[in-house]
Amino acid sequence: MAIGVVSTAAYALLLVLLRSPLGVQAANGSALAITAVANTQANRRLTFGIQGRPSLVRHHVMAFVVFLLTLAITTESLVLLHALDHSPTRLLETAVLVVASAAATVTRFVGLKSWVFARGRRVPANAEPAGASSGACADPVTP
Repeated sequence: MAIGVVSTAAYALLLVLLRSPLGVQAANGSALAITAVANTQANRRLTFGIQGRPSLVRHHVMAFVVFLLTLAITTESLVLLHALDHSPTRLLETAVLVVASAAATVTRFVGLKSWVFARGRRVPANAEPAGASSGACADPVTP
């Protein structure tokens, strides 16, 4: 959770710093991209305990797919805001994007945990299917 909080705070700071020179959409994409790379690497090492080069490129390529989803969340939040208010204040834009970024951070973590860094669960060939037990009938009505 600490990585998510730090990522969201860093995103907000970068968004504020980049907004004037780049515009709000480009600042959003840039801030999100920078924090996504750092977030992925921090989660890879600190949360999931993966170190070294094995699978590094694969992890970051898969995380890029998750990044695209999070970019869509923040971009569409901004589009929706502008549809509701044609000239929102910078403070309102920033607030909407920070809330969307927090949601994107949760989405990113779920994507990283369930897909990017998921460890394959292998069932031994001689294992019984879930719910089955030796000598017991699965259906109490059928003998």
